[in-house]
Amino acid sequence: MKVNPVGAGLDERRLERIAEHLQHRYIDAGRIAGCQVAVARHGHLGYFRSLGFRDLERSLPVEEDTIWRIYSMTKPITGVALLSLYERGTFQLSDPVTRFIPQWRDLKVRERAPDGSQRLVDPERPMTVRDLMMHTSGLGFGGRPTLQELFSDENAERGGGFVPGLRRGPDATLASMVEHYAGYPLEFHPGRHWLYSVSTDVCGRLVEIISGQRFDDYLREAIFRPLGMNDTAFAVPDGKVNRFAACYRRNARKQLVLADDPQHSGYRKEPSFLSGGGGLVSTTTDYLRFCEMLLGGGELDGVRILGRKTVELMTANHLPGDGDLEAFAAPGGYGEAGFAGMGFGLTVAVAKAPTATQVIGSPGEYMWGGAASTIFWVDPVEDLTAVFMTQLLPSGTFNFRGQLKTLVYPAIAD
Repeated sequence: MKVNPVGAGLDERRLERIAEHLQHRYIDAGRIAGCQVAVARHGHLGYFRSLGFRDLERSLPVEEDTIWRIYSMTKPITGVALLSLYERGTFQLSDPVTRFIPQWRDLKVRERAPDGSQRLVDPERPMTVRDLMMHTSGLGFGGRPTLQELFSDENAERGGGFVPGLRRGPDATLASMVEHYAGYPLEFHPGRHWLYSVSTDVCGRLVEIISGQRFDDYLREAIFRPLGMNDTAFAVPDGKVNRFAACYRRNARKQLVLADDPQHSGYRKEPSFLSGGGGLVSTTTDYLRFCEMLLGGGELDGVRILGRKTVELMTANHLPGDGDLEAFAAPGGYGEAGFAGMGFGLTVAVAKAPTATQVIGSPGEYMWGGAASTIFWVDPVEDLTAVFMTQLLPSGTFNFRGQLKTLVYPAIAD
């Protein structure tokens, strides 16, 4: 992979701290099997490095075209897909979700009293499309494990690798998920709190309903093919399986344990459940192209996916009063980018001032991550994008985002 740190306005010697840090602190120490880092700025790839192994059991190194489970980094892709339909005038953000999902017209809200009693009441206002894109819909987990329960040691010991959709049943679809949630009350009144759950999967179903296409077909035609994201999909075909990374977790003794073998993974076959919240695999170069498209105001290499003003709408902080997730997140909730000083847009977190996030960076940068510790961020102020790939469940085990930002930003040389 050809890099041009000078064109990117980055100090090559300072960038080498990234590889030194990850190799010494994480790979040599046995905390992760391998990883990949890409940093682009001013339209130039300033840094690209592959470290360690994509598959420890088979002694296969990380290579430029390694395929990774990106889990929740699927969400911004789903957001772009839905917003591409918004640009066709098919809906407004303020539209009630029941316009498209009439089965939810009788949804109630579960209210809990201080004495522990519960009652079901009507929502204070309708759930909107924007609520779904912001995780303020009130949707919970519909009787299924929360994210914390799903990635607990006990569940991991029982269930092995995590493939979105499989826990819903082998024949589950986005349509059947919507039917399932019609039978469960909301956890809170729409707009009152922020809770990271299944809202973006529902956004994927909205793409199907509005476009009249299967979700995977729409993503392929509207985003992947135009951007040349040829390795981003819901499954890994036979011809690419040797590039597919193994996924790991750490046991109670802090040892790496195989969680999903690429040769036998559920990602080897096309799923019936096309998870808009976490179902995709991708490569670092594919996802970097997606980030560069966003940084370019919806355009990359002469191909326009979204309008500039739509990207601005997507990446603005939509929390009331320009608030942050620390104030709006429901108790016990989880977020891929932390809560302090972090606003939220339409499927991406949006950073406020570094003094609020307590992490080096720029106000207005946006980001998200995935369950296997993958991360990305886009910084319009510095004209910079960064993608980090590894395969360690769950995310949050290590603060890769904070550490990488302290290594990347001091390398800016212009």
